[in-house]
Amino acid sequence: MSVISSTFESSLGLSSYVQFAHYLERQNVSICKMQNRELRAFTAHGLGTYKWLKDDVTTKTLRFFVPPLSETMEASVKDADVLLRHIQINHGIIQRVYKGEEVRSYRFTIDGEVSYCVKVIEAGVQKNNKVIVFLHGFLGTSRDWIPIMNAMSATARCISIDLPGHGNSQPHWHITKESKQRFDISVESVADILMKLICRITKEKVILVGYSMGARIALNMVLKYNKKVDGAVIISGSPGLRDEVTRRIRATQDEAKAQYLMTHGLVSFLETCLRDHPHFMKIVESRANHSDVQALAQSLSGLSIGRQISLWEELKNCKKPLLFVVGEKDTKFKDISRQMCAEMSHQGGEIDRQDETLCEMIVVPDSGHAVHLENPLPVINAMSRFLRRVYGR
Repeated sequence: MSVISSTFESSLGLSSYVQFAHYLERQNVSICKMQNRELRAFTAHGLGTYKWLKDDVTTKTLRFFVPPLSETMEASVKDADVLLRHIQINHGIIQRVYKGEEVRSYRFTIDGEVSYCVKVIEAGVQKNNKVIVFLHGFLGTSRDWIPIMNAMSATARCISIDLPGHGNSQPHWHITKESKQRFDISVESVADILMKLICRITKEKVILVGYSMGARIALNMVLKYNKKVDGAVIISGSPGLRDEVTRRIRATQDEAKAQYLMTHGLVSFLETCLRDHPHFMKIVESRANHSDVQALAQSLSGLSIGRQISLWEELKNCKKPLLFVVGEKDTKFKDISRQMCAEMSHQGGEIDRQDETLCEMIVVPDSGHAVHLENPLPVINAMSRFLRRVYGR
């Protein structure tokens, strides 16, 4: 026998469920007669959620009553039918337009080895000293995180940043002797700039959440600025390449891609280099978000994993909690995340039980590299648990 169990429904939904439950009961009677089986007692369906709601979308509500000496409540099929046939909407209680969580946008000019005007978006208010800073991946923008920011903003102040060369973060160009515009950029220099920005935005310690390129920057920051960073969520991230030859090859490949991007433009670059990307259409749709192709190209080259200093050895000394999030289908980064956990759990060849509790790995089902875009709900749940673990509440 099937059992109907409602979520938090209005009288409109509950009336439909009452009729559906009644239909199932009648079907059960017919089946028992046809199969010459004894009719079982009626089923108690889970339709009592109405009592949790203060208001209703209908002017008249569905009546429920408790029979004497009964442990269940009942609703009349006739009453449900009348309500559905003569429904009157309670217009005073319905909010017809929902704009979502308000996202605030502002800009800062940050000076340093790399100087640029950075765009920041923010949602939520600071509660319990919880501040989360989100860093996107290559060809992403700060707005990639809005759905997750909205989900987390009820319990934390959420800040997302357009990284150098991306979105509306504009570099301050330096003119060389050859009169060519350029700016020097690296994972390490961006980490320094972002830390200056974070210190201007908030006095509190922060949790970093980074994806892919943003994850590598976040990992650099949590290792370098442990007095300001309480922990990090590393989504499809890496501490760099161990082998020098492999780094050179990758740096050369990314430099060639960057040159192609500057020469042929973003549209041609996407068609040529990213046609097989699982989120190709989404990337194409968002290409207008990047206002400076030359800066984007130099970010591709300067922030290449081939130019990044390897952080594998530094992981052994990490004393801040890290959450590694990877997609079930992303075999490469599942292996990398397991290796990172192993590095953090070993000191001098021996397992350090204290360090073992610092790292955790979450594999998100039905997703590949862009986990937070492909299956955001498990990522949100994992982040919520991580925040409770870091802050102890």
